[in-house]
Amino acid sequence: METIEVVVGRIGKPHGIRGEVTLDLRSDEPERRFAPGAVLRAEAPRGSHSPLRQLTVARARWHQQTLLVTFVEVPDRNAAEAARGITLHATIPADASPEDPDEYYDHQLVGLAVHDLDGSHLGEVSALVHGGAQDLLVVKTPDGRDALVPFVKALVPEVDVPGGRVVVADRPGLVTPLPEDD
Repeated sequence: METIEVVVGRIGKPHGIRGEVTLDLRSDEPERRFAPGAVLRAEAPRGSHSPLRQLTVARARWHQQTLLVTFVEVPDRNAAEAARGITLHATIPADASPEDPDEYYDHQLVGLAVHDLDGSHLGEVSALVHGGAQDLLVVKTPDGRDALVPFVKALVPEVDVPGGRVVVADRPGLVTPLPEDD
């Protein structure tokens, strides 16, 4: 079975003295990705000398709106501080989909044709940018420009992964240039 890796989080600051860390989540399924026993690939940030290459979840719990995780390989606060900034990757089947029907993995969207509400071809999804407020679709237009489209229902009313297309409620300046830019 083919598998792919998805980024599921980044280790933040230590919480307490027993190795617990905060997590900057990059997954809409934290209960699934950070279940006890889950093994994640660890990618240290540039310049880090961390020897950690994989981490095993020992425990995860919510503290207000922050997920706190304890890893088997991070026994104390010093180790937690040294693990700060590590990006965590989960391996999933290539044909897997998130449980929520309105959620998608990046690889499912990249390469989809982009059309406006009238069916006119606007380009192709070339990437996703994960921002603090919202995600952005990067649309490569036929003339080679990259347009950023907020990935919200009002602007992206339809995603048809099996059909290979995304519908964007285009407005002048969003994907198509403003008239004075022509």
